Amino acid sequence: GGFPIDYLGNENLIHAQSFLAILGTQILLMGAAEYYRANGGPLGDDPLHPGGAFDPLGLADDPDTFAELKVKEIKNGRLAMFSFLGYAIQAAVTGKGPVDNWAAHVADPFNVNIFSEIGGSAGTETVCKLASCGAVAMFAATGKKSPAPAASGSKWYGPDRPKWAPLIQDSTPEWLTGEYPGDYGYDIWSLSRDPEQFAKYREYELLHARWAMIGTLGCVFPELLAKYGGVPFKDPVWFSTGYGGFPIDY
Repeated sequence: GGFPIDYLGNENLIHAQSFLAILGTQILLMGAAEYYRANGGPLGDDPLHPGGAFDPLGLADDPDTFAELKVKEIKNGRLAMFSFLGYAIQAAVTGKGPVDNWAAHVADPFNVNIFSEIGGSAGTETVCKLASCGAVAMFAATGKKSPAPAASGSKWYGPDRPKWAPLIQDSTPEWLTGEYPGDYGYDIWSLSRDPEQFAKYREYELLHARWAMIGTLGCVFPELLAKYGGVPFKDPVWFSTGYGGFPIDY
């Protein structure tokens, strides 16, 4: 352990000497970009789903395609947030990275799993808690505020969209109308009842989802390259690299 931290194991790319310098630079760069986005940057009419200069591939040119891509983004983002929670729990319990944990489970799925690692009733209790967290992370993403989606005929929008509990009658609150991507009619805590508060929740969820997707790549990709690609890293496991600048015996 210990500094320097070399990006992709190559000191010619990034040869970090100070954790505080990394943190400060990250805050300045990302804070400036976020301030620009939220205060009238060239994002088009929708600050959460930018177009124009932020869409060089023209993904938003076709309204129907764009509406479906919004759904795919939030679905993958929610999975990424949930998976990142799994990475953290795995690291705390097994002391290994996600790729090593996955490989061990695939090699012996009946003896290497959450129950064997945590054990008995404690494992069952943890699974229940994780299921509850997943439900919170996947709360409804819609409301009565803002205009209807461009692709009103898409199967992911409107009253006939897929629901989280299609067999339960009246399981969808009346304020969830299917106007926004990712709405499966789930809002048992009424988080989207107030339009102004819900607009904030939508923004928070989407921003965290995007960060989680990037973070997932950062956690998995170096370890995959080191384990199966033969790329040399000083330490490819995400949490041990992060601890490298601290006097901690992990």
